Amino acid sequence: MDVGRLPISPVLKERLIKAGYSTLSSSFSPSLLARDLNISEAESNKILALASQSNVLPSSSGNNAVSRALSCSQSAWDMLHEEVVFGHITTSCAELDKILGGGISCKQLTEIGGVPGIGKTQLGIQLAVNVQIPVDYGGVEGKAIYIDTEGSFMVERTLQIVKGCIEDLSERSSMTERDFQVFQDKWQPKNFLRNIFYFRVCSYTEQVDLINNLETFISAHKDVKMVIVDSIAFHFRQDFEDLSSRTRILNGMTSNLIKIAKDSKLAVVLMNQVTAKQKEGSFQLTLALGNSWSQGCTNRVILYWNGNERYAYIDKSANLRSASAPYSVTSKGIRSSISNCKRIKMM
Repeated sequence: MDVGRLPISPVLKERLIKAGYSTLSSSFSPSLLARDLNISEAESNKILALASQSNVLPSSSGNNAVSRALSCSQSAWDMLHEEVVFGHITTSCAELDKILGGGISCKQLTEIGGVPGIGKTQLGIQLAVNVQIPVDYGGVEGKAIYIDTEGSFMVERTLQIVKGCIEDLSERSSMTERDFQVFQDKWQPKNFLRNIFYFRVCSYTEQVDLINNLETFISAHKDVKMVIVDSIAFHFRQDFEDLSSRTRILNGMTSNLIKIAKDSKLAVVLMNQVTAKQKEGSFQLTLALGNSWSQGCTNRVILYWNGNERYAYIDKSANLRSASAPYSVTSKGIRSSISNCKRIKMM
């Protein structure tokens, strides 16, 4: 059972999350749980008993569980059809969309990392806006969840990007004057802003708890088509002496996000920071948290500077070839590269 749903005190829930537990079942060791939570074995037995009771199903539940598991099978043809139906979410940069196979894919986890100032948050906000583009315009017409761990989300900047998106949509349209008025009435900036559910988390325990309960929120808001975490690493780069515990927590979060992406048929985008890693006597920049935690990500995109231009590189993907593409950050948001985008080289 998810730790967040256990009928125990908030203090014990926080201890469980800090110790790296996202779920509990009767198969867990009472003595190990007691040690990790610094409680008595009798108390740990009570917690495990509650977890076991909460997981009890009606009679013949074993057969029901097997039936449910078998009913979840899909043919390869169905999976291909879903890829077409659920489509992609544009980045507003044609070159970047091209190397991504059309944009950010639904039902997948995409990690996007890079140095400070490269445009990670700008891209995250752009995606939170673009996921709302109407189906008639090649979009998925959904809503976005934006989880901000760094406090970098700017609503004023979001409004600029919204206005840029609306302007682009109106320029692409061949609508009559009446249709254009209907479009303007429906797709007002305030409507775009209302469709972004913003969560500010200030610790890794809040981050884990939110992601553990995200499925419940999404079940009540079925039109959510994208989850953005900016950034996944911020609260996990400090105060962790036990790296195995950190890995366990991160793997638990990744598993939850994979399940959400597949079950709710939405896109999950995880922004990541960079760190310096010593290799062969020199320091090199690499994405934070190492490679092991992100094995669950379908795609890994690295943003970097090439002279004065920003570039995106497909570093890892299950179905995309390695490729790079230039992009720009403009007053309207992420767009195709422009030659006058000057910036000091950082990577």
